[in-house]
Amino acid sequence: MLSHNVSGNTKQLVLLGAGAREHALATKLRQDGATVHVLPGNAGIPGSVPAISATDFAAIKAFCEAQQVKLIVVGPEAPLAAGVADYFLDTDIRVFGPRRQAATLESSKVWSKDFMRRHGIATARAWSYRSDRLAEAQAKVEELAGQVVVKYDGLAAGKGVYVCNSVAEATAALTELRSLHEGWFSVLLEEKLTGPEVSLIGLTDGVEIRLLAPAQDHKQLLANDEGPNTGGMGAYCPVPFLDDNWLAAIRRDIIDPTLRGLQTEPFDFVGFLYFGVMLTPDGPKLLEYNVRLGDPEAEVILPALETSLLELITATLDGNLAQTLVRQRPGAFVGLVLASGGYPAAEFPTGFPIHGLSSQGASTQVFVGGVKAGAHPGELLTNGGRVAVLVSHGPDLPTAVQLAYAEVELVYFQDKYVRPDIGQRPSPQLATSAY
Repeated sequence: MLSHNVSGNTKQLVLLGAGAREHALATKLRQDGATVHVLPGNAGIPGSVPAISATDFAAIKAFCEAQQVKLIVVGPEAPLAAGVADYFLDTDIRVFGPRRQAATLESSKVWSKDFMRRHGIATARAWSYRSDRLAEAQAKVEELAGQVVVKYDGLAAGKGVYVCNSVAEATAALTELRSLHEGWFSVLLEEKLTGPEVSLIGLTDGVEIRLLAPAQDHKQLLANDEGPNTGGMGAYCPVPFLDDNWLAAIRRDIIDPTLRGLQTEPFDFVGFLYFGVMLTPDGPKLLEYNVRLGDPEAEVILPALETSLLELITATLDGNLAQTLVRQRPGAFVGLVLASGGYPAAEFPTGFPIHGLSSQGASTQVFVGGVKAGAHPGELLTNGGRVAVLVSHGPDLPTAVQLAYAEVELVYFQDKYVRPDIGQRPSPQLATSAY
């Protein structure tokens, strides 16, 4: 059990970010007894401070000092990559999130792959190329008959990955990256693996880790995993087919060597750590790290967490994670992304009124992301690609799916799009005896 007693409304914190993930984080932390200021937040998140950007560290510091805030929790990757944890290192304000060098696990796909190789972590074969050597990348694409995953090296809001089935698709991906990014950049080519993907996210101090409920994301825009990649169209947890044998293999081949590797690197790691894993015929393989909660995974994982997230964060920062227990709520949680029509294209119409956000029953929550205030009190307008995430809880996955799709009909805005098959993939046939 935890040695901390973080309760009541005396614990203040700042949460950085502006999306539905941050709405879910703020909701859970308030349930845990925290007073939460969300910088900048959005028009639908209580406690938002829109005047302060999540990367304006001087303004964040001034706000914390004025409000006597001693804890910052980081939602998105951009403040971490910009060094928010480094900025506050010599102050009495603690940051839950890794320092800039440690955040390179996410901000550079090439560096991350090198980390995996150095520390013997099960992953796909890969080759990296600078933007002035894309002809060599093209040759590798042709050698692999186009069965590759093309990854932009830097941060791309979940949309810098191209899963290719032919030379033509991989060539188009390289061409698009060249058109999107001026100057020097790097590209990672990975061999294409097969199998279902799962997301495992934990809190870690770099030595111990406490995992939250395994989840499965749905990246493609359209049903049956077709269409362009997005930041995520929905998620559910827990994952019924991820049995103890697979979890043990993931722990052995990916998580434990990652923790051993972190202890040998010239930086400390404290924060959320996300493992994107594919369950292949040859065992689990790590696809990527994130150094924060996934989105939309966070929107289902946090409602599923019975344990106080605030206590888990405090225990991680205090080095007491080994004495913690994580308890999950029973049942299944399904999250549906309500997207603007035209997403994930670069441009699409927004500014439409949103109706029905408070019409749901007790087993459903709505977390808002791409919204802005309308002209009337309490009115919200669409203001981005992923407008909101609706999350329903049921005793099992089929029931939660059915409830979520019924509840999402109560929310309306012009050109609303919801992928129709979240949580409904056919159960994969997985071998487990070898693991």
